[in-house]
Amino acid sequence: MKALTYHGRHDIRYGDVPDPAVTSPTDAVVQVTAAGICGSDLHIYRGNPFSPELGYTPGHECVGVVVDTGGQVTRFRPGDRVLVPASVGCAHCRSCAAGFTARCERATSSTELCYGVSPQLPGSQAQSLAVPYADVNLVHLPEGISDEAAVVLTDNAPTAWYGCRRARIRPGETVLVIGLGPVGLMAAQSAFAMGAARVLGADLVAERRAFAATLGVEPVEGEDARTAIRDMTGGRGPDAVVEAVGSDATIELALKAVRQAGRVSVVGVSQSKAFPFHMGMAQVKELEFAIGLCSVHYELPPLIALARAGRINPEVVVSHRFPLSEGPAAYKLFAGRSDGVRKILLDPTR
Repeated sequence: MKALTYHGRHDIRYGDVPDPAVTSPTDAVVQVTAAGICGSDLHIYRGNPFSPELGYTPGHECVGVVVDTGGQVTRFRPGDRVLVPASVGCAHCRSCAAGFTARCERATSSTELCYGVSPQLPGSQAQSLAVPYADVNLVHLPEGISDEAAVVLTDNAPTAWYGCRRARIRPGETVLVIGLGPVGLMAAQSAFAMGAARVLGADLVAERRAFAATLGVEPVEGEDARTAIRDMTGGRGPDAVVEAVGSDATIELALKAVRQAGRVSVVGVSQSKAFPFHMGMAQVKELEFAIGLCSVHYELPPLIALARAGRINPEVVVSHRFPLSEGPAAYKLFAGRSDGVRKILLDPTR
């Protein structure tokens, strides 16, 4: 089959890879109808991978149709339209049974918990994908959920919802979202759904700020974001901050911008091994700080309900669509943040 493969910094290739197959009675194979490029895929593309191997297929966001199942798969059959959550559960431990797949007690490394970050679990930017423990790691897609919305629901929307939930957003509060890519845009929608009265949005890219404004976000303008945020909140600071970038600078901004006794929730993927966390400042400000990885399975049920009810609109973050064969160009566009790019979908059927 055809797929994208990673061969080093800025080196994504389109070509032939072995077809996935059912190798365990609990497996399934899904024909991919749409796959996404995630912001965390850019870490790999920019030469900061999560494992040292080369030649594997990246990607952990997709929707498709089941084409084959093992003999012990009972909840799915060929022809079912499914969403493939980015996080992968083992189906046996207590954490996975409760939906907290990111906390899997049987995983020996983080590469077992997500598709497309090593050869261990080939990714979704391909014509087909092998899914382990299919009864746990597939989700039936109800009518009315488009492929575009479904791809966003595999990772970006649950990560955003998780970040807002851990920020404990309350009705009437002012929330700051740092980073207005797909996760940030979904965090803004999630904050409003949770009752936020105001959502402020900070991003270095003017086009992203302008688009966020169409969703009701108040963009943070000017070169000094911290001063602008203070002015926008009457000198008080936001009640909660959701950080959706993962850089040292944006996490520091979140900690400094939030009000006294405020909450900071970091969902941007950070690869920093020495973040200079100012414990004294945090203690004096009486801050709550949360950071972690989203267990998609746990967060999905309310999001699917909200999407079906029109309370959130995941597909609005999708800006570009490419055939899978143009994946290398799509990566380049996404990394360059040009042409108003927000979220790119790859279509393996074209």
